[in-house]
Amino acid sequence: MAYCEMKVRGSNSLGRMNAFTALVPEGVPGPFPVLYLLHGYSDDHTGWVRRSNVERYAERYPMIIIMPDGQHGWYTDAASMPYAKFETHLADELVGFVDTTFSTIADRRGRAIAGLSMGGYGALKLAVKHPDKFCAGHSFSGAVGITMRDNTLSTMMGAEPETPWSIEQRLIFGETPTGGPEDLRALILAANKKTMPAISFDCGVDDFLYDSNQSFHAFLTEKKIPHIYEQFPGAHDWDYWDTHIQEVLARMAKHFGIKKIGEAEAEKE
Repeated sequence: MAYCEMKVRGSNSLGRMNAFTALVPEGVPGPFPVLYLLHGYSDDHTGWVRRSNVERYAERYPMIIIMPDGQHGWYTDAASMPYAKFETHLADELVGFVDTTFSTIADRRGRAIAGLSMGGYGALKLAVKHPDKFCAGHSFSGAVGITMRDNTLSTMMGAEPETPWSIEQRLIFGETPTGGPEDLRALILAANKKTMPAISFDCGVDDFLYDSNQSFHAFLTEKKIPHIYEQFPGAHDWDYWDTHIQEVLARMAKHFGIKKIGEAEAEKE
């Protein structure tokens, strides 16, 4: 895979340059489908490459992987912060830039999105809100209850009203996020089932977000929303994500209708 780190103007949405990391297949012809792979709250666009073996795993597939920098923005157009429109930056500006810069399949059948923790919430939310852009969304250990003021997250980050975490959350999601425009459950209930992207998510049984993911699975099951949910041994750490990104790359390859590099040639022989 070719590796590159690029910076793009986010003048309309972020008011500044913003970075992303790209993994691009070498030695095979395009156009390629694109997986947008989102980082968690404590990382940046380099997290997946620095802390997992995703580059090595990605060599198996003719797909581009784009890893944007979402900072602390929850991949959301903030309610009360100017130039913090991270959803607009990713879904509109970055997707457009990638499609004009690389050899991509520039429609929904050639795009999917996945992420961990904060990025897990972001991946599912962006997939559901932009079914014209993404055919599938996957969450690893996702903070899928963030707009419900997930009790575990609040305890971990500080539940008092004037902690940096609490102030930041209000600025991003507003005073009453439950049921609002960034609430994952409300978005799913309002979505057109005919155009709903494929939804999948997983969580480790020792993860502090395990109960939140269980609750989200129960909600989707009750509402008869098609989805795949899996739970595995593991916690909220890179050992878990490094293991399960391999499975999700294979799943996304099936959504894209592509085979591992070398498999198509072998079938012809």
